[in-house]
Amino acid sequence: MTTAVAAPFRFFALHVVRTRRLGPSLVRVSFAGEDLRHFLSDGWDQSLSLFLPHPGQDAPAVPVELGDHWWQGWRELPDDVRAVMRSYTLRELRRDPDEIDVDFVLHTPAGPASAWADRARAGDRAVVLGPAVADNRAIRFRPPDDTDLVLLWGDETALPAIGSILASLPAGQRVRAWLDVRDAGTVRHLASAADAEISWLTGGACPDALRTAVLPPAERPYAWIAGESGSVKALRRHFVRERGIDRRRVTFVGYWRQGMTEEQLRAAG
Repeated sequence: MTTAVAAPFRFFALHVVRTRRLGPSLVRVSFAGEDLRHFLSDGWDQSLSLFLPHPGQDAPAVPVELGDHWWQGWRELPDDVRAVMRSYTLRELRRDPDEIDVDFVLHTPAGPASAWADRARAGDRAVVLGPAVADNRAIRFRPPDDTDLVLLWGDETALPAIGSILASLPAGQRVRAWLDVRDAGTVRHLASAADAEISWLTGGACPDALRTAVLPPAERPYAWIAGESGSVKALRRHFVRERGIDRRRVTFVGYWRQGMTEEQLRAAG
């Protein structure tokens, strides 16, 4: 496989080594591949593009041999041949052996990526467009050095990033996090050395709970918000207009948009 694309990203040929259910609507898929020795990331919300095969295909159809022009080549493939492409967040990168974990939300009704993850087995093949440079533009969580309070909000699609962020923060760092999940069975312990208060909320209560929450006093807070695009934008306005946080200290990422597929979202963007 030709792996060169446009620095700092490249294609990686992967295969499934194991899967693990994390709850009623979450499954973790662990991937390995010889090229992963070149996969580098220093970020905790590292995003990547995952390419998956259609049912009946042995491997995803991605024209990686076109190099920088792969996107146009991929678009020109027939719909039933062109690999399913979805954006995901890296949950963990490990060495010796080289492996990465990706967490999938299992939707009902299932989309193509959700259905693939639900039936994934060891040996199944996938392709990732990921970082070959440790510090890259697909890393969004970048709190300023003087941050005295970290604020996190995310829905289920942001759980991998939030889990990694919490695990990375040092002892003594104050953190307030709100996690919006559909099912109480998704609630689990998230390890962190930080002084973290984590609120798990279900039933769409999260935005209201955040708006009415009493925050610890802070002079230099930093907020990271990720998940459904409409909710993310509304909460960014809340932090900036109602909480008075400098907009330069608020990072917001729309992972998905209600009522739109990723293909429609990419076309609109």
